[in-house]
Amino acid sequence: MYYFDYHHHSNHSFDSQANMEDICLHAIKTGVKEICFTEHFSVNPKVPTYGHMNWVYYLKEINRCQEKFSNKLTIKIGIELCEPHLLQSEYKKALSEIPLDFILGSVHNIEQYTLRRFMNAFPEKDIYEAYFLELYEMIQTADIDVIAHFDLMKRYAHQTVGLYEFEKYKSIITDILKTAIKRGIGLEINTSGWRTNLNESLPSKDILSLYRKLGGEILTIGSDSHHVETVGAHFYDAVSLAKECGFTHIYTYEKRKPQAIQT
Repeated sequence: MYYFDYHHHSNHSFDSQANMEDICLHAIKTGVKEICFTEHFSVNPKVPTYGHMNWVYYLKEINRCQEKFSNKLTIKIGIELCEPHLLQSEYKKALSEIPLDFILGSVHNIEQYTLRRFMNAFPEKDIYEAYFLELYEMIQTADIDVIAHFDLMKRYAHQTVGLYEFEKYKSIITDILKTAIKRGIGLEINTSGWRTNLNESLPSKDILSLYRKLGGEILTIGSDSHHVETVGAHFYDAVSLAKECGFTHIYTYEKRKPQAIQT
């Protein structure tokens, strides 16, 4: 099986100290064949991800690693955009000259609050509903390739509010998935939950199965690692889950075009 990681952060993200070359070396050591760096990026000055990315330095380091490890590791240029449905003209301008292979879209903030702060600031609200509604807004217009960690809110809420009931939110989740399929936008199996006491993937098996039932095909796998040692983590668990949900292929990207790999 072709071993890859399509969601990894380095010290080009505000919340990681991992050196890109060290990540590549560890990926090679553990058998990873392809990695896509997907640093956090936002054009909104009111959110934590704003102002950290230096595009010249980022591209220079990726190019250096591509040259150094050309015979051992395929390295793709990616980005994780925060709330890409907002400030779309600013995003378009910022990214117009960047030779991206892959764009993840994510909701990390609601009404200028991080998800954790939103949850704590508005205990009376249905936080899962608020999150999925924001995700629905994102998927309708954002210029992205794949939805990152579809049910991310559970990462912050499961210990206090609890996990969401799939049937309760199935209608809005279905609307999101149908829109994604119509627009050619895929999902990722984000394996980070298996490295925490959440102990499940993002999204859940229920969402992945529904996506497949509705006709969804594009599926990537990413560790969402911010550290050297967890590059490619739980990749084979994700492949097994994909098969359980009826997927016959997983995908990588080249210049924002999906490339199918048989599971």
